[in-house]
Amino acid sequence: MPPRKRIYRISFRNEGKVIEIYARLVRQGELYGFVEVEEILFGEKSALLVDPSEEQLKNEFAGVKRIHIPFHSVIRIDEVEKEGRGKIVALSGETEKVMPFPPPGAGPGKG
Repeated sequence: MPPRKRIYRISFRNEGKVIEIYARLVRQGELYGFVEVEEILFGEKSALLVDPSEEQLKNEFAGVKRIHIPFHSVIRIDEVEKEGRGKIVALSGETEKVMPFPPPGAGPGKG
């Protein structure tokens, strides 16, 4: 039996939105302070139902081989049994004002 291919669900903040994507490869990036995500997966196309949020993700990540997400933007990374539909959710109100810890640029001897 061939080894099972892993699937990860990655949720992160970007420009006032929470983005959830599925991918086959997630690792600490070569760029300090970033998570690398490769082989982004999108749900199967259905002629009956088109999800505008997933279509927006497909357009945004079209032709992208690898993305680098800053550690402070990552909400969570889960290993899942099967891929789902990616989505984009706009943040509103108080949630948008929450500052991630540690704040970007903070480090030893700074601040």
